[in-house]
Amino acid sequence: MCADSANLRARPYELIVFDWDGTLRDSVGSIVGCARTAIEELGLETDDEAIRATVGTGLQQAVPRWVPGIDPGLIEAVIDGYRRHWIADWNDRADFFPGVIELIQRLSDDGYLLSVATGKGRRGLGVDMQRSGVSHLFAATRTSDDCAAKPAPQMVLEILGELGVRADAALVVGDTTHDLEMARAAGVDAVGTGRGAMAPEVLAPLALTVLGCATELPEWLATVRW
Repeated sequence: MCADSANLRARPYELIVFDWDGTLRDSVGSIVGCARTAIEELGLETDDEAIRATVGTGLQQAVPRWVPGIDPGLIEAVIDGYRRHWIADWNDRADFFPGVIELIQRLSDDGYLLSVATGKGRRGLGVDMQRSGVSHLFAATRTSDDCAAKPAPQMVLEILGELGVRADAALVVGDTTHDLEMARAAGVDAVGTGRGAMAPEVLAPLALTVLGCATELPEWLATVRW
């Protein structure tokens, strides 16, 4: 972090970029179940760990990893099935981690700019945000419909540009290596959360720290020296 920019700020970061599924929302189990349903109804097979490993990426990138060697002509059928089952059956089974709504309100009250960079589609994020009651607290959002899939840095770079924030004044918070690699590619600090798709020991090499859950973020921010 640059000393000259630090002197102009009252805190180490101005902007926090959250991943959504597995970071703010306890939805990884639902994602795995929905993907398995969409795959098996086509007579195909998959593995739960293969699905978990792709949480946070876009569906176009994920499906070939869910079903190695899949006929390219079936990829769209899996994606369509996933989206259909998610809206009809699985989305309502997921909820925010306890304390997350209060976390978002607290960070906003403390003056942080908040944003979301997610592998979800725009429609899915919109449904979740409407239900959350805190959508108005997010200054910017990017989805897999808007940008290249993680770990490409496009989502973060566009958010920085839209909000006029320097990379050294932003922090990414996510539960997968895709989130943390995206942050690194954008030149942004990153913190992992250990209750999502990937284990803390997998995240640790790419993160400043790995929190038990995103709700621990304010306490960690209070310890940051800059």
